[in-house]
Amino acid sequence: MKSAKPYIEEHKDRFLTELIDLLKIPSISADKAYANDVIKTADVIKESLEKAGCDKVEICDTPGYPIVYGEKMLDPKLPTILVYGHYDVQPPDPINLWDSPPFEPVIKKTELHPEGAIFARGSCDDKGQMYMHVKAMEYMTATNQLPCNVKFMIEGEEEVGSESLGWFVERNQEKLANDVILISDTGMIANDIPSITTGLRGLSYVEVEVTGPNRDLHSGLYGGAVANPINVLTKMIASLHDDDNHITIPGFYDKVEELSKEERAKMAEAPFSKEAYCKALDIEDVYGEAGYTTNERNSIRPTLDVNGIWGGYTGEGAKTVIASKAYAKISMRLVPDQNWKEITELFKNHFESIAPKGVTVKVNPHHGGTAYVTPIDSLGYKAASNAYETTFGKTPIPQRSGGSIPIVALFEKELKSKTILMGFGLDSDAIHSPNEHFGIWNYLKGIETIPQFYHEFTKLKNS
Repeated sequence: MKSAKPYIEEHKDRFLTELIDLLKIPSISADKAYANDVIKTADVIKESLEKAGCDKVEICDTPGYPIVYGEKMLDPKLPTILVYGHYDVQPPDPINLWDSPPFEPVIKKTELHPEGAIFARGSCDDKGQMYMHVKAMEYMTATNQLPCNVKFMIEGEEEVGSESLGWFVERNQEKLANDVILISDTGMIANDIPSITTGLRGLSYVEVEVTGPNRDLHSGLYGGAVANPINVLTKMIASLHDDDNHITIPGFYDKVEELSKEERAKMAEAPFSKEAYCKALDIEDVYGEAGYTTNERNSIRPTLDVNGIWGGYTGEGAKTVIASKAYAKISMRLVPDQNWKEITELFKNHFESIAPKGVTVKVNPHHGGTAYVTPIDSLGYKAASNAYETTFGKTPIPQRSGGSIPIVALFEKELKSKTILMGFGLDSDAIHSPNEHFGIWNYLKGIETIPQFYHEFTKLKNS
């Protein structure tokens, strides 16, 4: 297969302009105020896939936001690759921590991105990485180098749990039939250390509500005499970890997959600098579960984190009040063999059981997903490895990620297909955070590498 570099260089400015225009649309699926923007983004993706060479593109209605489906079927006898991505983005809050407006993309040079990076919400997660596949498709069709069949399934609810995607997949198994699924919603170790994500953690996400008195109370008249829901909630949350940062929920670790010494030693081969890690985050030291390294804590071990906590008065100045209610959002990242529904139930039972008299506790489950591992001896992984070797000049390192893409396990269950995770972002790209960005070099490298995967997979599948 010919190198895509000349084509990319010729069309580089247009590729960047198109992505920047896409990033200007605030497709925030979590906030209904942006519903029209989410739908507008789906229309833009449809038009882009048509221009990229898909013979059939449609916007498919779901109970929630639409799914954009596209395909180019050369020959039923050829292998079929299904590309998955999402066009929705996280809310940009807190806005005041952005150096530039989140939906007004700017290109700035950084230490890790000397060629420049696009700063905008969704630049890396996942509009930029999803759009690499659209441009890779354009290159292959424009130069008549597409070696196989391709299908696209781009959704608009990934950041809120992909509920409609499950509904869609269950009802369209024949339409989505494939030999392998390709996703770029992960990252790699460094620009000079390519890696392929082979594992994802699962997820259980809940919201808790602690209620005390039937109204807000004067903290002078009632303080010390009634339970303060905020005080109680913080104590309850603190009790969920012991001094070694193990999670204290009974049964939480019963089904946790324990990796062998050999597997852990293989993981340790990935380069890691504690000093650089702390410097990048501006922290004095790392923190986590005793007995595990940083890279193990954020990939092969389960976690429990508070994602938000609120209650009472938070405005300017003082208000001496005991709040009637306190709230928190809590996520648990899970590892292979942990069932997210079972974990959610374990959390609910435990959290309700540790509530003191004087308050009532309500646990509201939101969404979740199952952990996933891709075998490194699969055809898809071998094809991806060969593709990286061609464009990076190095063999990629298999790496487990701490993130979650719940629908990957769903794909294997419903479509009987393995998923290959070819991410081109970096951990420092601040996804889900203020100042999210995506390196121009990474964006273009993805467009260069993805066609190589098509070529390698087709060759291996037909051999």
